[in-house]
Amino acid sequence: MSIYGDYIKSVIRTVPDWPQPGVNFRDITPLLQNSAAFRKLVDSFVHRYQEMDIDAVAAIDARGFIVGAPLAYELGCSFVPVRKKGKLPFRTISETYTLEYGEAEVELHSDAFREGDRILVVDDLIATGGTMLAAAKLITRSGGQVVETATIVDLPDLGGAQRIREAGYSVFAVCSFTEDE
Repeated sequence: MSIYGDYIKSVIRTVPDWPQPGVNFRDITPLLQNSAAFRKLVDSFVHRYQEMDIDAVAAIDARGFIVGAPLAYELGCSFVPVRKKGKLPFRTISETYTLEYGEAEVELHSDAFREGDRILVVDDLIATGGTMLAAAKLITRSGGQVVETATIVDLPDLGGAQRIREAGYSVFAVCSFTEDE
């Protein structure tokens, strides 16, 4: 967890029973609207990764882009979007993952990385871990080395971070929420 983790967690809004009854939605909008909080959020990632020799930040469509782009800028590395299927205009490679009701796919351009590039994978939240794990596998298949997977919020009760670790990838979260918080 980041040194700003408790502060950032306090700025995130919990919306009960959205999008369905029994779900506590963790809304990062107030975090983005508060300039001091947003700066601390980006700084949390910058301080963690500034000395790790990162070649690219691969951010997951779409909320991962919010942190991924300024982070890549601050680290002086490239930014690579990991998009939902059908959103990229050039040759792509893709990875399918399972959702609660069906499957989804993420893609990246086939020329996004060079063999051995050190990649940081970023998204806003880890729930069941499917999207983050698919992106990490896709990057590994493309020849990139996943240095770590990083997120604003981890929901550990849903087991996603554990699944990602069991697949061999490191996980960093700025803050986490349990179901009863």
